[in-house]
Amino acid sequence: MTYNLIDEKIEKAFLVYFSTQDEKHELAEMKELIRSAMLDFVGSEYVTLREINPHSYIGVGKVEEIAYKVQELDVDVVIFDVSLTGSQLRNLQTELGVKVIDRTMLILDIFAGRAKSNEGKLQVELAQLKYTLPRLSGISGTAGRFGGGVGMRGPGETKLELDKRKIQENIQKKEKELKIVNEKRQLTRKQRKNREFMVSLVGYSNAGKSTLMNTITKADTYADNRLFATLDVLTKRVWDEGTSYVLCDTVGFVSNLPHELMNAFSATLEEVRDADLCLIILDASDKSKYEQLKVVEQELQKQKVSKDNCILVYNKCDLLNKMELSVLEDFSYTTCKIQAKHNQGVTELKALIREKLNR
Repeated sequence: MTYNLIDEKIEKAFLVYFSTQDEKHELAEMKELIRSAMLDFVGSEYVTLREINPHSYIGVGKVEEIAYKVQELDVDVVIFDVSLTGSQLRNLQTELGVKVIDRTMLILDIFAGRAKSNEGKLQVELAQLKYTLPRLSGISGTAGRFGGGVGMRGPGETKLELDKRKIQENIQKKEKELKIVNEKRQLTRKQRKNREFMVSLVGYSNAGKSTLMNTITKADTYADNRLFATLDVLTKRVWDEGTSYVLCDTVGFVSNLPHELMNAFSATLEEVRDADLCLIILDASDKSKYEQLKVVEQELQKQKVSKDNCILVYNKCDLLNKMELSVLEDFSYTTCKIQAKHNQGVTELKALIREKLNR
């Protein structure tokens, strides 16, 4: 099922977030996720958590504080930047009087609106079903009580009957369908790999991967200044001065990506693992770029991707002055500084790609 954002009221969102490392980075990332879900961000509350309250995750006093702000700001949905249990969702909704969703529900909602291919829709729906199963008590009735909207949308909405047995049967059905699709993809990838080089674009969501792909391939891939603008794995063939390769654009990383989604989007990670070369794209103008690089590196390490098989690409360099450009770190990578949107530095990047592939 698709949804029409034009016909929906833009919901006012209030964020409750927790951070043990970089508070500013955490807030900036969550605000981007909220914007990407087409919500109106109206306020936030930073919570220092000493212990988790099994009833409502946070303490009674903090719940009361947030309830007051929710009423004052006329909030429609409160988003918790953690994973909540079904009972915590139910209790918080009762005490706050508005819809409550957690980080995973927010990301699933964004994914649901971006999946275009049959495989992408299957992956999203399977993740939705697996996430919902242990949280039936908290999610049941939410759409009717709070009018649907964020957290209640996507390809699984019409099939998401809140009955444990039906959900389990649906999970098994979707897993079988996805297995068939994945087997076909693996065969196609193996045949392609035997014939030509593969280059994967990886990096934090919204770093400009799709824009770079459009610039290199002269394609018309959807690119937008929002997280997860690209969800499905996209491939385009490139011929460049005697070197031929397939360029793959993958879903963007985000810190603390829920494991339900990591499992669901294993096909994207396989494209990275099997690539001859990975281009790590960073937004040079983003103050959190080095934290974002760590997120990407952690995943590449899991996929056993060597630094020698990577090029670190700083994108959007036109937004930096000469001093800022001069202090960009290379972290022992082969690096390149570009502005993909206006094709600046891309010729040098293509030369590095050819050099790496033909070594």
